[in-house]
Amino acid sequence: MDSETQQTIEAVVLEILGSANLEEMTEYKVRSLAADRLGIDLSLSDQKRFVRRIVESFLASQKKDAANTAQEERQEEIPAAKGEEGGKKEEEEEEEEEEEEVEDDLRRSLGAKEYDDEGNLIVCRLSDKRRVTVQDFRGKTLVSIREYYEKEGKQLPSSKGISLSVEQWEVFAKAAPAVEEAIKKMGSD
Repeated sequence: MDSETQQTIEAVVLEILGSANLEEMTEYKVRSLAADRLGIDLSLSDQKRFVRRIVESFLASQKKDAANTAQEERQEEIPAAKGEEGGKKEEEEEEEEEEEEVEDDLRRSLGAKEYDDEGNLIVCRLSDKRRVTVQDFRGKTLVSIREYYEKEGKQLPSSKGISLSVEQWEVFAKAAPAVEEAIKKMGSD
């Protein structure tokens, strides 16, 4: 994808995000709206990853802006009665703590995320060859527990595994304590 196309896609995605209700908007909806406006296919893995990076960057900047606003509000509340020197020192300490909290939040929200070659979120690695991923497939969110193989330097999903809809995952997650109990019982026999 050339840089001019990337700039056009980024501008449209940012415009959509700027006017969207972020509580209801999903990455899939953003990508679909952008594809409709631009008249191009954004469902390929490279385009998905590109849009995802724009969305994550936008969300990180929103989070940082909110943290900075909160920090400014707290600084205004520091009483001047403590004296000029004491107020400045306390203000600097609070500012440093706030910056560290923002950086930690950003690391957790962005740095902890890992994606496979298809742009799917890797939730965890069960082993070298097995992973749990969350993906968008034809507008549906799926949780996949799958075995991977390597081909031409890329990790690709094999047919060995299962993909669960969100509803199926919720049923499975509710049954997890019963599975754990059965494992304990079998281990104690």
